[in-house]
Amino acid sequence: MKMYEPGAMASIKLLIEEENECLRAEFRGLNPNLKSKRYTQEQKEWATNKAMEIGVRATARLLSLQRKSIQRWLRESGVTVRRCPGWVYEWANQRNKRREKWGWIKARRGY
Repeated sequence: MKMYEPGAMASIKLLIEEENECLRAEFRGLNPNLKSKRYTQEQKEWATNKAMEIGVRATARLLSLQRKSIQRWLRESGVTVRRCPGWVYEWANQRNKRREKWGWIKARRGY
């Protein structure tokens, strides 16, 4: 693991935050009516392209938007989006198997 100088991490975080602010400004700049609460088609396309590049959750955090909004925009553009990551389905399946097993054990022991 590479060690950084004490101030290096702070400057790296600052550079990342500056880049993120530039991306947010670019996204906001696509809407000519700043008072409108609706997103323009250009903003939706920009967000979906960014989501395809870095992921839905990262884009939602970057733009301070709801993840479900970005997922809905992706579905509208014809991209298949799962409700949650693939590992969640595996985890839930394993959890259900454990519950079944312990339910069977408890029933056999008379608890």
